[in-house]
Amino acid sequence: MENDYSNNQIDTTEHSVENLSPAYDSFPIGVLPIRFAGFWMRFWAYLMDLIVIGSINRIIINPIFRGMDISLYDSGVLAPISIATAITFYAYFVLMTKYFGQTLGKMVFGLKVVNLDGSPLTWSTVIFREFIGRYISVTIFILYIIVAFLPKKQGIHDLFVDTTVIYKN
Repeated sequence: MENDYSNNQIDTTEHSVENLSPAYDSFPIGVLPIRFAGFWMRFWAYLMDLIVIGSINRIIINPIFRGMDISLYDSGVLAPISIATAITFYAYFVLMTKYFGQTLGKMVFGLKVVNLDGSPLTWSTVIFREFIGRYISVTIFILYIIVAFLPKKQGIHDLFVDTTVIYKN
């Protein structure tokens, strides 16, 4: 008895590289179908990133501030500890996304930030995505929710620069 597998092929047109952009030849994925990372996976990765950033602050920033006798308990946007924490936060996301295409949280969950046209992430793309876009998304947290409703699972910070987060092989 022969099995005819030609009729059992999976339709990959909905999430194929061709539907992402006309310039799909250099898209870094290589395996179809592309799976976009949804809200909950991105949420858990982001929480893990916040744990990493908090750990960096407690291991590096806090001892430096104590050694220099700078208060760790000042509140306010312009307090030295707030500024140092913000620098750590944004530096972490910018550097990890630029050099690895993913943060530690995304690595754990097998996610990666990619350009929709398949080109490598540039400094301007990463900086705009992580500084401007993430600032707006963090400030108005409800904007993160749109990831659940858009077809390519993009957040506001992704829409600004035509990126998305996908599952990495």
